[in-house]
Amino acid sequence: MKYVYQEIEMPDDYEGRVVITLIKALSDKIKSKRAILYIHGYVDYFFQDHLAAAVLENGYGFFALELRKYGHSFLPNQHFNYCRSMREYDKDITCAINEILTSGYQDVVLLGHSTGGLLVSLYAAKGTLRGKVAAVVLNSPFLEFNTSVLKKLLIPVVSSFSRLFPYLAKKNELSPFYGESIHISMRGEWNYDLILKPVDGVPLYLAWLRAVSRAQRRVKKGLDIKVPVLVLSSNYSFHPRKWSEDIHYADIVLQVKDIEKYMVCLGPQVTYHMIPGGIHDLFLSRKPVRERALQQVFEWLKTVNR
Repeated sequence: MKYVYQEIEMPDDYEGRVVITLIKALSDKIKSKRAILYIHGYVDYFFQDHLAAAVLENGYGFFALELRKYGHSFLPNQHFNYCRSMREYDKDITCAINEILTSGYQDVVLLGHSTGGLLVSLYAAKGTLRGKVAAVVLNSPFLEFNTSVLKKLLIPVVSSFSRLFPYLAKKNELSPFYGESIHISMRGEWNYDLILKPVDGVPLYLAWLRAVSRAQRRVKKGLDIKVPVLVLSSNYSFHPRKWSEDIHYADIVLQVKDIEKYMVCLGPQVTYHMIPGGIHDLFLSRKPVRERALQQVFEWLKTVNR
């Protein structure tokens, strides 16, 4: 795959200089005036060449956005993967959509994974250029924390300390088994940068925790997204205590039942497909599974194009 990486200067924030990175896949196969804009999840960046290739094969333009403080957009003056509000990313997405429209596309499909799924849901409901969003595709969206009822109740209390101590953090509880299951140097098949996407995650900033919690509460109140929404998830979740081959066939990051429960809050036009044997990032699942997930996306998009 050939790409153009565009670094875009954004207005400074509370940490100083800010940039975002818009990645465009180059192809002569594009037949549509519609582009798909992919937005990654937490502790993540764009490396999924096969996703871009599938989008181009189906005639759409493909762009990926690496948000401020993530991936190639991270700067030395910043805290990695840090934010104080999910609203900070509205400007990033608006800027990316503007660039896509300027390059000749008429509208976009927002495709978000995990935290990116939460972000594009919020944007499709209230974002500045939501009128240019034709549809939304959510790959295992982060609509609820995967933890005990007690810890869920404590999150707003604990995370409120970030208002006094903005960089207060704790050790991330992200399971290392997920990274182990996907990286080629361990038990997976994907070769990505372990600095940009570390197996052990990053420090869990309470400010980020508070930002996500508040965003999820907005979802639960009802977003009323006006365009069609496709939600994809695995069919199975569990918490592994030791390595098991089952990890290759389940979502060990989020709870599938939470996705089922809260997706109804997104809007009146929600379609849901479970992908048996899918992992958290469905497009990184074993080949037959990820191909099934991609097939569901493009079959659904044909109905949206009518």
